[in-house]
Amino acid sequence: MTDIEKTAGQGPGESAGDTPVPPAGPEAIRAIPVRHYGRYVSALVAIALLVAIVYAFGQGDINWQAVPDYFFDHRIMTGVYKTLMLTVLSMLIGIVGGIVLAVMRLSKNPVTSSIAWFYIWFFRGTPVLVQLFLWFNLGLVFHYINLMPLYKDEWSNFMTPLLTALLGLGLNEAAYMAEICRAGLLAVDEGQTEAAHALGMSHGKTLRRVIIPQAMRVIVPPTGNEVINMLKTTSLVAAVQFPELFRYAQDIGQNSGAPVEMYFLAAAWYLIMTSVLSVGQYYIERYYARGSSRSLPPTPWQKVKGHLTTFSSRKVTA
Repeated sequence: MTDIEKTAGQGPGESAGDTPVPPAGPEAIRAIPVRHYGRYVSALVAIALLVAIVYAFGQGDINWQAVPDYFFDHRIMTGVYKTLMLTVLSMLIGIVGGIVLAVMRLSKNPVTSSIAWFYIWFFRGTPVLVQLFLWFNLGLVFHYINLMPLYKDEWSNFMTPLLTALLGLGLNEAAYMAEICRAGLLAVDEGQTEAAHALGMSHGKTLRRVIIPQAMRVIVPPTGNEVINMLKTTSLVAAVQFPELFRYAQDIGQNSGAPVEMYFLAAAWYLIMTSVLSVGQYYIERYYARGSSRSLPPTPWQKVKGHLTTFSSRKVTA
């Protein structure tokens, strides 16, 4: 009985004193990364083109000192202020008008839906510059504006360059915002509306409390792009005599004899303003993405820290 217990765990050909050998594990896989030589070639070509462009501008007859000399000139700063003001006011008109047009477009009333469709079709189908000139020259058709007891004056006094710019930019933007808002409203599941109506909520309350908050996740990203685009489009109002950044830069360039340098200056200011708006757009999108994804995308600073951490760990490993 004792001998059987001693040899119970032994296999064939094994003695009682032998130590069992554990089975060998799988070999470690040595992964060799694929080399993408095309990436190195394209990077070298891009760097060569960049160096060539910088060298060409460096050899040109450009008075670069004029750019910092006029960068904070009071006329340029006034132009920056008016550009931002025009962007904000035009976008307010566009957003409010776009929401109204989107609701009209989705209405079951064929009259209001058709009017909204015609408005969007007309303003999206004609260039902004043509619309600005149309508003500015309506005085050739209407000599007076008569709103009965409210207001009466000559058209030239009524249609100022500022009002022309606001109407031309704001009404055109409303057509694009209407399609953006309509897409956002349609992105919300119909079951949300049915559930709200089952609880006794009216159509307007359902829009305000249920539909629009959920549609914002779809509406916000393209709206941010429209704000940035509007900031750049404001340069067109120089054609209707409204002084903004581009118009002031043109005037300074003509008076100082450095027109190209002032165009570079205006471009630098537009880049600064659009960069600030892009950062704001990123964080607004991140805010509205909280309920749609399990983990929020990393911020630019978090990305930089991640790259630095990865680089440090590779250096220590090497």
